[in-house]
Amino acid sequence: MSESPEGVRLQKVLSKAGVASRRAAEDLIAEGRVSVDGEVVREFGRRVDPSNAVIHVDGVRVVLNEDLVYLAFNKPLGVHSTMTDDRGRPCVGDYVHKYERNANAGIFHVGRLDAETEGLLLLTNDGDLGHRLMHPSYEVPKTYLAEVRGPVAREVGRQLRAGVELEDGIAKADNFKLVDSTPGKAIVEIVLHEGRKHIVRRLLAEVGHPVDRLVRTAVGDIRLGNQRPGTMRALTRDEVGSLFRAVGL
Repeated sequence: MSESPEGVRLQKVLSKAGVASRRAAEDLIAEGRVSVDGEVVREFGRRVDPSNAVIHVDGVRVVLNEDLVYLAFNKPLGVHSTMTDDRGRPCVGDYVHKYERNANAGIFHVGRLDAETEGLLLLTNDGDLGHRLMHPSYEVPKTYLAEVRGPVAREVGRQLRAGVELEDGIAKADNFKLVDSTPGKAIVEIVLHEGRKHIVRRLLAEVGHPVDRLVRTAVGDIRLGNQRPGTMRALTRDEVGSLFRAVGL
């Protein structure tokens, strides 16, 4: 690791990034909890170049570029996963423009949800992170709640975890559980890491339980929680760090 003589003191960089006050940042450095470019730093005078240094605190990457945006959007039913729609249909871009201060921030949605699917959609202008999150090789899990026609037999979960033959190949769930059941319908939770088109609906239909309503509730460690439909919120530092960790950044 080389020091940047024209750079900024590490504790100042951490303070500006909102990690801690300068005094508290010095404590973090002294305790060996800060690494720069993969090496632990214990010297208070260390200077770094914020434009290219990779800094972690307690294993969580620190975002140094103030222009980068990381958002969680609860996509309502009927909204299309596009930034513009030439047919005038409601789309994600309509909500971004309400939130976004800088119209040129280049925010894009990470993956997509079909118009009939509600729930968590991540947005960012961080191309490196966004493209890795969408790449199937990183296998970031996604969690869904589905209202299906019931009852749901116990062996359905085993069948989904073992793999189901679809027209474009075998697909399988990472996890599956029955959340609630009433006469004629059930709520199930399904977790999977692949992103083929309509994969959740197709999987559940194939095992005899067509989906009446579908909501994505989590992407990796990012959870929708009680966020209202149509609203956006900035991800916390720890949430952003969990996404970096999931894709090896």
